[in-house]
Amino acid sequence: QEQLVESGGGLVQPGGSLRLSCAASGFTLDDYAVGWFRQGPGMAREGLSCIVNNTTYYADSVKGRFTISRDNAKNTMYLQMNSLKFEDTAVYYCNAVLFRTGVLPDDYWGQGTQVTVSS
Repeated sequence: QEQLVESGGGLVQPGGSLRLSCAASGFTLDDYAVGWFRQGPGMAREGLSCIVNNTTYYADSVKGRFTISRDNAKNTMYLQMNSLKFEDTAVYYCNAVLFRTGVLPDDYWGQGTQVTVSS
């Protein structure tokens, strides 16, 4: 069964760091475009970062603070979050998508992990 399982969320003080992990099973993550999203209380889901064809992209809100990466040997992707701010509090989701001609894309989401930035 194909799935993404997230870990690494928690409570952190402003200025602190966390690393989120997202382990894939049932498919090869390296074949997919991958990304991280978040959804804060009462807010729409926001795209944070992605890797597409080995090129990384970041939203302005996290550029210079967050780093996306993947470890193909472990079939896992990561989001290193530094210099965390109160406004980074949200549920974080990982995503993997594969587009193929003529068929619906394979699109998988993690279960979400809570990140709370509080003093």
